[in-house]
Amino acid sequence: MSRRIKKLTPRMLRRLVLEEKARMMNESDPIEAGIDDPAKVDAEEVDAGDEADTIAKDIDIMAVLKIEETKLKKKLRKVNEVKKKLRGRIVKKARRSRR
Repeated sequence: MSRRIKKLTPRMLRRLVLEEKARMMNESDPIEAGIDDPAKVDAEEVDAGDEADTIAKDIDIMAVLKIEETKLKKKLRKVNEVKKKLRGRIVKKARRSRR
């Protein structure tokens, strides 16, 4: 089953964003959420230190993955070159055998 892909036009994108904005505004309404006064909500405060460490770790992991991606792209390029050469040999041999 193939699905037909529609192009995303500026008009469609604008409508989508406005609908999402309206939906989010309705969901974030404190009265709808059952909260009378947002200042009365008892929220737990957390130090930023722990979160900063996890962000730094994520950035380090991204750097390692980028290096790995570069290595894999080089290997893929070499594999594709070898495949191209072999495909050419096969075609040449097939042409010779037809004669």
